[in-house]
Amino acid sequence: MDRLSEATLDRLPASVERFGYDREDVATGIVHLGVGAFHRGHQAVYTDALLADDPRWGILGVSLRTGETRDALSPQDALYTVSAVDGDGARRRVVGSLTGLMIAPEDPTGLHVRLADPEVKIVSTTVTEKGYSHDPATGALKEDDPDIVHDLRHLDHARSTIGTLVAGLRHRHAAGIAPFTVLACDNLPANGHTLRGLVVRFAELLDRDFGRWVADEVRFPSTMVDRIVPATTDADRASVAAALGLEDAWPIVTEPFTQWVVEDDFGLGRPAWEKVGVEFVSDVAPYELMKLRMLNGSHSTLSYLGWLMGHETVAAAMGESALARLVSDLMEKESAPTLPALSVDLAAYRADLLARFRNPALKHRTWQIAMDGSQKLPQRLLGTIRDRLAAGAPIDRLALGVAAWMRWVTGIDEKGGAIDVRDPLAARLRAIADAAGPEAARLAPALAAVGEVFGADLPADPRFLGAVTHALDRLLRFGARATVEAVVKETAT
Repeated sequence: MDRLSEATLDRLPASVERFGYDREDVATGIVHLGVGAFHRGHQAVYTDALLADDPRWGILGVSLRTGETRDALSPQDALYTVSAVDGDGARRRVVGSLTGLMIAPEDPTGLHVRLADPEVKIVSTTVTEKGYSHDPATGALKEDDPDIVHDLRHLDHARSTIGTLVAGLRHRHAAGIAPFTVLACDNLPANGHTLRGLVVRFAELLDRDFGRWVADEVRFPSTMVDRIVPATTDADRASVAAALGLEDAWPIVTEPFTQWVVEDDFGLGRPAWEKVGVEFVSDVAPYELMKLRMLNGSHSTLSYLGWLMGHETVAAAMGESALARLVSDLMEKESAPTLPALSVDLAAYRADLLARFRNPALKHRTWQIAMDGSQKLPQRLLGTIRDRLAAGAPIDRLALGVAAWMRWVTGIDEKGGAIDVRDPLAARLRAIADAAGPEAARLAPALAAVGEVFGADLPADPRFLGAVTHALDRLLRFGARATVEAVVKETAT
């Protein structure tokens, strides 16, 4: 079968949408770090929809580690398919907004030249929570992180996200070129503010005057991004190929729902994303908090417990009536009360989330969501827990989510088999679990003592430690299914 490419576009069936512009007219106005599935299914789609009216905003996609995306998409002229699927079928579109693909370690000098190009006005990021070289409990730069230590000494061969951003800014500063805007698109609390602190601190460590320029001149708008984009499977590739009549080595399969809320603070202009559904606001924080606590917190809880029950996908886990009820109650009774006043119908938002989780066409793996939990828990569950404790409110469901993560990182499932735990702290967490043994009274405080995750306050709070220990004891003794059923019954009133 022939490959999707510029040369084969005219062979696409009429049912497949395609971009309506000449790609030769598109300039690169955005460099994106972390050109993975989420970016290609979210920000790149929004941008693709407006390039016919304003071709200045094409995207150079940059991988900071491996060449997988470049190797898959370069033979396709950086084209790929996005399939929005639900129970009613699939809507497919070929996206052309990528103007090229680079691998940072292969050509760091070339990347820095592109970052210094005056036509580049925005550098955006989706590198996951663990890609920011920061302490998720405090938001501070991890100055002893090996990549940060390397980049402070060898900035021209930067490895980290922070080092790469600073290298580009330093080239622009030296050349007298106004700085690009840095647009964070990951699930970090106050992601623009957090990234600003990391970049400014790194710049100050290099040079105090340069650090002051970064602090004074560079804009870091915050964003809230939302779309469920599972990892692409071979079955997805086969389905897309059958629909296109062409091979697409790395298509995106996602849900119809998509949302992007952006703080309108750009130094050198921006695309007119509002024309294609982006909501520009003066303060993203309430939206971001809503998403982190309602969607992400419940998603992680659902995934750990669902995986322990034996469910490979989120939709399958939602087939467990008690688990679905737990997740709904978690959002309604523990997460929503911690949110500030919003012009959002939270009951409707919760109903939409539950429907999205149940999408039978979206094969979102519980294991995928469970990855990197040590980086995710602080913003998805622990912040909510802190607010509930401050209000003197119960945390039974939230504590069960934390306990399920603790159960997960032991690396041993309910049948005695191995769990493939992917986490930056995986080896350390497993060593703690092995030393403590499968006794909640020892295991819970031992894992809670990991300061990068829980800080110093939560382990010292008997309400937190008691609730988590109790939940973990149940998981270890009775298993996830029986524990969830018991908690739902006990908290029904």
